[in-house]
Amino acid sequence: MSTPKNRLSAKSKQSEMTPLIGSLLRFPREVVVTRMFEALNSHGFDISLTELSVFMHPGPEGRRPADLARQCNMTRQAMNYVLSGLEQKGFVQRQAGIDGGARVVSMTDSGWEIIDVMRQCVLEIELEWTGHLGAKRFKALSETLQDLSRWLNKLP
Repeated sequence: MSTPKNRLSAKSKQSEMTPLIGSLLRFPREVVVTRMFEALNSHGFDISLTELSVFMHPGPEGRRPADLARQCNMTRQAMNYVLSGLEQKGFVQRQAGIDGGARVVSMTDSGWEIIDVMRQCVLEIELEWTGHLGAKRFKALSETLQDLSRWLNKLP
């Protein structure tokens, strides 16, 4: 059984550790997601954080529910439940794919409005962060993340 002294030592070590890349990427993402969520709700979109994840890049347009489930780290059954809710709210619809293949999701006009609000919000964040980092550093950060995303086969 550990003594309080040992626990204090472990807490000290943890607070002294430099965050690794996973945390350094997660912290800004948390800010972006929170701001998008607040912007959408302030524009009258009744949307949950889970539903918001469906609209993250590249978004649901033309995609199969199974692909969206993978993107959002959920089961196909859970994604179908989320898509049903988004359909009821009038943001998306599911329809048969080309030649009657697997069902695909398409966005309604209201769904495209969600994308517009999200993108506008992120553009505002980028301006703020450019102001903090400076144009040269922000551009280097953006280019580095794009390069890494391509290398990871997440962007074309």
